[in-house]
Amino acid sequence: MPADRLAETMGGGLVAAGINVDIDMTFVGQIVIFMFLILVLQPLLFKPVLRVFEEREKRTTGARGEARAMQEKAGELLRRYEAELNRVRRVAAAEREKTRGEAARLEAKILNEAREAANKIVAEGRQRIEKEVNAIRFELGSQSARLAEDIAVMILGQRILSRPPPKPGAGEGTPSSGTPSPGTPGTEVH
Repeated sequence: MPADRLAETMGGGLVAAGINVDIDMTFVGQIVIFMFLILVLQPLLFKPVLRVFEEREKRTTGARGEARAMQEKAGELLRRYEAELNRVRRVAAAEREKTRGEAARLEAKILNEAREAANKIVAEGRQRIEKEVNAIRFELGSQSARLAEDIAVMILGQRILSRPPPKPGAGEGTPSSGTPSPGTPGTEVH
């Protein structure tokens, strides 16, 4: 029994545990069957299964790579979109400011034209009022002299020498018409 000797030389551990290993012909038969099954199953089972695993790994790795590439592309597209959006916002803001400036200039121009038109109307109105005031002053001056003469005739009972009426344009202004109005000195009213 060579196995017993082997066990004794190794310290007797195998014999003490109660394990007895015998190598005989059944062991050789099992190895032959195992080798036969490997030779038969390798092309029929193992290689196809390994190819499927390898293909799955390639696809998984490829899909991950594609997903990573698509994420990077999406990130780049997002950055370009945001950059373009910012550029469009800047252009729109500049255009808006330009339009506001043009509107302010147009508003100022319209206001200036309106002021000039209003000033012109006011100046024309003042000239017209001044002419009318001068005409009224001239007429009142003429009537005051006649009234003074009438009062003097009533009080004194006689006519007094009257002064000639003021000449048009001699400080008092001009009347609206060149003919003397009724009741001026020198004309008699009953």
